[in-house]
Amino acid sequence: MFKRLSKIEMTDELKGVLDASPDLVIPTSKEELVRLTFGSYHVNANEVSYTVGDKRVQEATVVRCKNGIVVNYMEDYMRRRDPNSMLIGDDKPTDKVRFEERYPDMTFPQVRKETMDWLSRHDLIVLPFLAGGKGGYDALLVCPVNAAFFATGLADLQYFINIDELDRQFKPRAIIYVAPPFRHTHFEGKQVVVHSRQDHAHEVFSYNLYPGPSAKKGVYAVLLDIGEQEGWVTAHTSAVRVVTPYQNETVIMHEGASGGGKSEILEQAHTDSEGMLVLGENLNSGEIDRLALSETCELLPICDDMATCYTYLQDDSGKLVLTDGEDGWFLRVDNIKKYGTDYNYEDITIHTKEPLVFFNVQGAPGSTCLIWEHTIDSTGKPCPNPRVIIPRRLIPNIQSEPVAVDVRSFGVRMPPSTKKNPNYGIMGLMQVVPPALAWLWRLVSPRGHNNPSIVDTAGMSSEGVGSYWPFATGKMVRHANLLLDQIKNAYNTNYVLIPNQHIGVYKVGFAPEWAAREFLARVGAGPIKKSFLTPARCAILGYNLTDLRVDGQYVRKTYLQPEMQPELGKSGYDAGAKILTDFFKEEVKKYLTDDLDPQGRKIIECCLNDGTLEDYEALL
Repeated sequence: MFKRLSKIEMTDELKGVLDASPDLVIPTSKEELVRLTFGSYHVNANEVSYTVGDKRVQEATVVRCKNGIVVNYMEDYMRRRDPNSMLIGDDKPTDKVRFEERYPDMTFPQVRKETMDWLSRHDLIVLPFLAGGKGGYDALLVCPVNAAFFATGLADLQYFINIDELDRQFKPRAIIYVAPPFRHTHFEGKQVVVHSRQDHAHEVFSYNLYPGPSAKKGVYAVLLDIGEQEGWVTAHTSAVRVVTPYQNETVIMHEGASGGGKSEILEQAHTDSEGMLVLGENLNSGEIDRLALSETCELLPICDDMATCYTYLQDDSGKLVLTDGEDGWFLRVDNIKKYGTDYNYEDITIHTKEPLVFFNVQGAPGSTCLIWEHTIDSTGKPCPNPRVIIPRRLIPNIQSEPVAVDVRSFGVRMPPSTKKNPNYGIMGLMQVVPPALAWLWRLVSPRGHNNPSIVDTAGMSSEGVGSYWPFATGKMVRHANLLLDQIKNAYNTNYVLIPNQHIGVYKVGFAPEWAAREFLARVGAGPIKKSFLTPARCAILGYNLTDLRVDGQYVRKTYLQPEMQPELGKSGYDAGAKILTDFFKEEVKKYLTDDLDPQGRKIIECCLNDGTLEDYEALL
């Protein structure tokens, strides 16, 4: 153990914590992590609990199934990420809430000391990994042994390092500390993750066991912090290389707030029992539109949620170049409700080559965990955020080399909208936008309708810059400028918007993504011809398509230009456009500071002054 510890560069404080720990484990394999999760190869179920005051509080149950570890939390609240969990515990520049602002009766230095003292009294796992996937940055996890499932999940999400095989000194640029009972003793049961950006490392203190805000988005925050210092962005995106039946290839990058369809762009279109794509259902009449997809494109996945867009990757193609920022995917499987919905993920998770980690999915000891059997919340309804972590190495046809992006799309969850009940769900199946509007949409990043991934309130809210702002620790305007530079430099990448859930009166789910993907692949890497476009009635939506044909079938114009729907009409559309435009105006004002790029200021002023589509096209 001493030899392993000697390879890790650490402060005297951390060394003191590890020296004081009753027992210390530095795992060198995933098999060892799985064994630690249950304490023995012969134990198939475990309770994760902690002493809080004079009682024992259970946080989760962990079950060993044939295909992996199944974790279920005791509270509905802990089964999804709280978007307000991040706090800043240092005095460096930030636009985020500082610890003392939320908890004025405490100071973080004191809570930090209590955290380190608590860790020093417990058996600990020390897990070396690379933040940002293979080729990323040295990082370390320190957590109690009875939370080994958390370490196992992180080892699959990030790039796990076997310290025995390392031929260099390991110098952590980030450290995650996990102390679950503090949620009860200090934070009234709330998810709290405190970021403390120290000179030696970016420290992340996780006071809960749901990995979303820490092992997943906490590491994302680390990458954003490094990028903010070095001048590059980790995009909140998925990406896929789409190959048509005629071997033409198009790389599509799909961004968006949580629930915006990033995972879905990587999936084959979900079809009904007759093998047809259900494009939409009219909520008033019940009429259903379908598309027969006889020849769909081949999908070669690149990344699922995070893409590191290092400046050194950029070439002379005039396109954005990216690579996966993770070594495993934290897949939400709420849309898989029965066998046969997604054969690819069903095959990977049922006939897996190694144990997987499942969250919020039903599992019995010794059984096979099925990703469509979602945990039932206390409401009697299935948890909307069932998850499974799938390492990249298990995903067929995964693309590991950096790729140049042809089309950069942005997904938004849209509510139903009619003239009787107008709302902002007025986006057509695919909107084509100029670069200035593409940047504006990334500044606002509407979280949208009925988000399943997080604890949220009703109505529209903004995730802010690049849709990754909830995970960033620094200054908004700095990230706004980085995104603008990224768009200006990628002058040969094209931009579109794609709705999900609803188009006007139509309930569409994620069908627009799948239809648009087939169309974009067949159009190819170049810009869509203006003859296929018409200006949208709402300027910030850019252009509507005049026609869209998928596999020889035309899509109804009412999907492309929603104002043509009798149930919505121009009056309902314009009322929804006002809701959307007013929301944009309110959100973009916050970027008007002295540090904003002058060109960015002009784009925002164009929005505030009700600029036309032509105005936006002239700006960038």
